[in-house]
Parts: sequence; C-alpha cells; structure tokens
Amino acid sequence: MAANLSVDSPTMLHPGLELIEAAQLFPVAAERIEILVHPQSIIHSLVRYVDGSVLAQLGSPDMRTPIASTLAWPQRMPAPSARLDLAEIGSLTFEAPDLQRFPAIRLAREALQTGGGAPTILNAANEVAVAGFLDGSIGFLDIAEVVERTLVTLVRDEGGVRLDSFEDVTGLDERARQAARSSVNVLADA
Repeated sequence: MAANLSVDSPTMLHPGLELIEAAQLFPVAAERIEILVHPQSIIHSLVRYVDGSVLAQLGSPDMRTPIASTLAWPQRMPAPSARLDLAEIGSLTFEAPDLQRFPAIRLAREALQTGGGAPTILNAANEVAVAGFLDGSIGFLDIAEVVERTLVTLVRDEGGVRLDSFEDVTGLDERARQAARSSVNVLADA
C-alpha cells in the first residue's frame, strides 16, 4: 500500500479514490464534494455547513492515526504518530487542482458518476498501472492513460457493468487487471 500511496498522491488518484469513498459513506451528492490540493497534508477533510462555517479534521500526515481510529472505533486509542504542532507548521495552503495536469481526478469523478463496477475498474487498473510504473515498464504520465483505456474497454465498450454479488466484484477486478496489463504491455512496447 505504501508504494501505491506514494504514487497515487502525485497522480491525484488518491484524492479521487477518497472522493468515491466520501460519496459512498456520506449522504452528499458527488458534485458537492470538492477536492483541494493541500501540500502540508495536515487537513484531511473539511465540512461546510449551510451557515457558511467550515469544520476541519486535522492530524499529522501519518496513516497510523486513522488506522488506530478504525481499530478502536467507537472509542479512541493512542497512536504512535507525532503530535500535531501547528505553531511549527506555521501556515496551511490550498489550491484548486489543475484538472489538465491531473486527469486521474476526472477519471475518478467519471467512475463515480457511472457507478456500478466503474470504481472497481478504476482501482484495479490503477494498481496495475502503478506496478508497471514502479517496475519501469511505463512512465509516470502513462498511469492515467492505462486507467482511462481500461475504463473505456470495460465500461464504455461493454455498456456498463452491474455488480450483484461478491463473485461479480472479484471477476470484474480480474478482468480490469487483465485489460490494464494489456495496456501496460502496449505502452511498454511503444
């Protein structure tokens, strides 16, 4: 997971997957969920209320904190992460993502909008593409291309994908991985 996360953050697929996660977990329309680039990685989520106020969840950029939270739910437990020191951080900055530079955000939104198995395809194709990048088969910019080709092949060309059982999910995941491997091989040979 660490290697994938190290690549998914700069491709912006990680925020795209979090977009899909938030849309599934909370009763909020997908078009109301925004993605912001926050280089310090201190604010992990924001909620805007109807009165205009915003609540933020802040924490050290360390996955051990949310893992500890999940393990102890509904209680809290100490996590081995460094304590957040806002005075040391000094300032927090934000910017809108450049959707031309980061097509993974568009792909994640399209997968969410398409629904059904599209998010499964997105995730499986990304894992294969990242593995191809890490082993040197494809370039960094090819990751989003592999994901998009796989989505086109399995969603648009096949007319959408329904998931009615766990076997449907695992079967689709494997088909997506096979299609993504084919795209990695085509790009590697180019």
